[in-house]
Amino acid sequence: MAEALPGLGEIGEDRLLDGRLVLRQPRKGHRAGSDAVLLAASLPDLGEGPLLDIGAGVGTIGLAAALAQPALQVVLLERDPELAGLAQANAALNGLAERVTVVTGDIAGPAAALGLDPNSFACVAMNPPYYPPRANRASPVPNRRAAHVEEAGLEPWLRAARRLLKPRGRLLIVHRAEALPELLAALSTGFGAVMIRPVHAQADQPAIRILVAATLGSKKPAALLPALVLHAPGGGFTPQAEALHRGRARLPMEADSPPPERPAQ
Repeated sequence: MAEALPGLGEIGEDRLLDGRLVLRQPRKGHRAGSDAVLLAASLPDLGEGPLLDIGAGVGTIGLAAALAQPALQVVLLERDPELAGLAQANAALNGLAERVTVVTGDIAGPAAALGLDPNSFACVAMNPPYYPPRANRASPVPNRRAAHVEEAGLEPWLRAARRLLKPRGRLLIVHRAEALPELLAALSTGFGAVMIRPVHAQADQPAIRILVAATLGSKKPAALLPALVLHAPGGGFTPQAEALHRGRARLPMEADSPPPERPAQ
């Protein structure tokens, strides 16, 4: 019989990154997908880090990063206790419990309640809720509604990043393309070297997502990076998107970086 949790419903097991990342997650509601995989592929090489994954859910971004970077220390911050419990279980399931810590807390609440030291993280990653409360009809599934609807806006998330990042620490965000003006305005306080990569479902269609990186305290100008196209005209992933989803390529968020890696032929 499948396991069920009171607030999340039936729990299933999925595999990402060519099966290397095993995730226990709700069968209904918000589930790990391309946004998390692409953000994890965009993280810089961090050594030991540490990396903070804010709004971690079941841990997809932080766990994918820990698999890719064998020395990396990761903190997963999630406000829902049941999702945090799944994140903890997933860390153990993937053999990462020694390098991954799970913290249950609300980023919009009192900073001291989180127990995280200021100026202590080399990188913060976040996949925040995409929509303001009245922008679209909220999902009836509680964990999907919480993951998609932005009750307090972006500012609590960015305020936490400014407080928790080390000087010159890196912030990486994935968001819907329409949020770019709001993101740029919010990042103008405290951040520079803003790198923006549009993500298109098809090459001839408008961007559906943006990957954004910024550096705390930098004065460098912003840059628009080459776009990532997910799907080929005939269907299926492009070779680059396929490699990224299999965990065989990285997507550097640097203006002077080499072109994104291509899969081996």
